[in-house]
Formats: sequence, structure tokens, C-alpha cells
Amino acid sequence: MFMKESQKRYSVFFMAAVVLLAMGCSGKDKPASSFNADDIFFDYKISGRETDDKLTVLLQFREGGEKGDAISIAGWGKVTLDGEVLPGDSTKRTGFFYEAHRPIADFSGKHSIILSGGDEEEYKEDFDFQRVELLNEIPDTLAREELVLEFGGLESEDYLRVLVVDTSVINEGINRVDTLQNGRLVISADDFQKLDSGPIQLLFFREFEKPAQNGTNRGGRILITYSLGREFYLKD
Repeated sequence: MFMKESQKRYSVFFMAAVVLLAMGCSGKDKPASSFNADDIFFDYKISGRETDDKLTVLLQFREGGEKGDAISIAGWGKVTLDGEVLPGDSTKRTGFFYEAHRPIADFSGKHSIILSGGDEEEYKEDFDFQRVELLNEIPDTLAREELVLEFGGLESEDYLRVLVVDTSVINEGINRVDTLQNGRLVISADDFQKLDSGPIQLLFFREFEKPAQNGTNRGGRILITYSLGREFYLKD
């Protein structure tokens, strides 16, 4: 029973995260004639989660800087992901965007985004995606003892946001960013003392951001996020 309820809360949590991400984007469509590559901020996001078969590559070009309107490049040029031209679309909330969905299982490795057009202008951005995996299984029931987790797909020193929540409306649970050495993460016995007995959810988020290497004067960023979660019952 608690597994179904946990899955519901897990879905609600991610729906809220998606809404917040969408709210953080704004823009409007503009005619191609107004496109000036030197004044564009590249806003590239790659996001996925363990429960999905595919990840999302979302590319936007913001006029004037990071907070600028997301505009169309139609008529000026094209943008490709690993050689495939991406179609454009738009909404009133987000403005114009270019989007692709790729199978997560096949996406680990190096990739390239190329914006090209105008007077033979070309801006190439390379990035590396690695799927984060939990290597050791968590039992269905745990006591209030130290829990050591091993992750794959991380750098030798890397970071994960760790959320641990119970069903209580009083406890704040655990919400922190941990530094992992060689993929090792520890949730201590003291951490578990902060939680009520019963159904527990563990949520892990990896977020990696780097500046665009071949951007315009306005710059740009590549943001890669990946999430995964587990459920168990905490006993005294």
C-alpha cells in the first residue's frame, strides 16, 4: 500500500520540478530578420530520470543574455544534435525552443550541438552525458543504521543532491548536497533519527553545469540533470 502512495508522491514531486523549470523560462517568437548571433545567449538543457526510457534535450537561444526572450533561428540557420537537424516549436510561456528525445540507454558518451547559419557562422558545443546508476540494491526494510550507497556514472569527485522524506507533515527530512568520492555516499544512523518510522523515499539529483565553450559575446551554458530514487520501509 505504501509503495503506491510513495509512487504518487514521487510523481507529484517531479511534476512540481518540471513546472518550476518551465516557469524559469520565458520568451516570445521573433522574426528571423531580427536574429543577431552576436547578441544571443545559448541555453542548453539535457535532462533525464531513471524511471523514463528517454531523456530530453532542450535548446533555446535567448536574445540579449541569460534572462532574455527565447527566439527563433528560422530563416537564419539551423541547429543540430549529433548531425540531426532539430525542429523548432514554441509556447507562450517558454518562447521558442528546439527539442529532441533520445533513449537514455544509448545516450551515454560524447555529443555535439552545432548552431550554423548566416555568413557561414558555426558554433559547436561538445558535451558528455553519463547515466547515473545505483550499483547496490536497498532492502525493502531498513533499521536505523548507516547506509552506504555506491553510484556509477560519476566523476571521481562529484556531487548529488540527496532528499530523504517520510510521510510525516512535521519532519523536514533530509535535503542537502553531498560530495561523493569515487561514487560513495553515506546516509548515517543520525540521519535516520530525523525520520519517522514507516515508508521512506530516497531521491538523488545530479546537476552539472558548464559555460558554453564556443558561444557568442553573450556566452551560454550547458546544464545536465539526472535523477533517480528508491523506496523502503524504516523500522525502529
